[in-house]
Amino acid sequence: MRFVTFILISSMNLKNVRYLKDIALEFENLKNTVVLISHELSVPRDIGRLTATFDLRLPSDEELISLVRLQAKDWSEQNHGKKVRTDTKTLDKLIANLRSVSHADATVLIRHAIFSDGAITESDIPEVNRLKFELLDSEGVLRFEYDTEHFRDVAGLNNLKRWLKLRKEAFIGTDVDRPKGVLLLGVQGGGKSLAAKAIAGYWGLPLLRLDFGTLYNKFFGETERNLRNSLKQPELMAPCVLWMDEIEKGLATGHSDNATSQRVLGTLLTWMAENQSSVFIVATSNDISSLPPELVRKGRLDEIFFVDLPDDAIRREIFRIHLRKRDLDPKSFDLASLSAATEGFTGAEIEEAIVSSRYLASSRGDVVGNEDVLAAVNRTYPISVLRAESIAQLRNWANGRTVPA
Repeated sequence: MRFVTFILISSMNLKNVRYLKDIALEFENLKNTVVLISHELSVPRDIGRLTATFDLRLPSDEELISLVRLQAKDWSEQNHGKKVRTDTKTLDKLIANLRSVSHADATVLIRHAIFSDGAITESDIPEVNRLKFELLDSEGVLRFEYDTEHFRDVAGLNNLKRWLKLRKEAFIGTDVDRPKGVLLLGVQGGGKSLAAKAIAGYWGLPLLRLDFGTLYNKFFGETERNLRNSLKQPELMAPCVLWMDEIEKGLATGHSDNATSQRVLGTLLTWMAENQSSVFIVATSNDISSLPPELVRKGRLDEIFFVDLPDDAIRREIFRIHLRKRDLDPKSFDLASLSAATEGFTGAEIEEAIVSSRYLASSRGDVVGNEDVLAAVNRTYPISVLRAESIAQLRNWANGRTVPA
């Protein structure tokens, strides 16, 4: 008689390995089969050649659509025959974001989207992505950025916007030349982080942020393992945008960390070369001199964009954007004088000047005026003054080597 034994395991000690090896070697006589079940199984070398490994297949697009119909039918029966509202574009986007999850998890996510209001709408997609990310359990190395931005709230960066528009369909579709990513180099506070959020918002994709600060571990080999594990999450979340903020802080190759940064770089470069999933990388950096040449060469990333200090027209647009965000009418301000006073300011410094002016006006029980903003500007020493030498060096390097954003 043949027996099939199912064993749910989390780890195997040497004694169990010996038992399993004996069973396998006596298969011709005993005809017994052991099936090991685990969410994460590393087969010991002693029994590796005696085993076969199978991964359960994830649901196809057709199966996901069937799950949507099943949940829609369930909701309809509970709500007196009403129909679930949606449209083809939104449904396709939902299906795309449900790939790489199990049948059970997909059912939970679909049910959450439908049963909240009896509809599958564009507003459901970010929440589905957030819940999906939580199901993946990234152990704190990756963060899900719930709040993305729109390019209408980003002044300037016209070359980057055009570049992204040309490649949007290729990335979201199945184009063989799908774009890999970009490096945004520039002055601190110039809008690189805002641009990363806007890329995800423009393409309608979830945004994951890789925190190199939580990646490093004092034990040998653990940092690289953390990186490998964290890079599995974007593959499961695909299509998505992976934002590597201030990448130079995690990949600056030096001699004071026992070559950990070099091994991390090697792990990242290998993943970038072998990754076939729809993960668009947005790396941001303030210091190109600290980045290894292997990372910035063509083929690793598609393009390097330089985010410079805003010119006069862009500064005016920055003022308009941040004044509107605070329910202030830009027409009530002299944007020409404000722009002239903030020459050399970054977008972040302009925003902070508006914030400071609101506090100043509030202290005297008045509304914000042009003079309040000018007063806040005059009390500010911009980074272009505080770090004039390093910024001049950065701008000089970027001239002729990068694409102006």
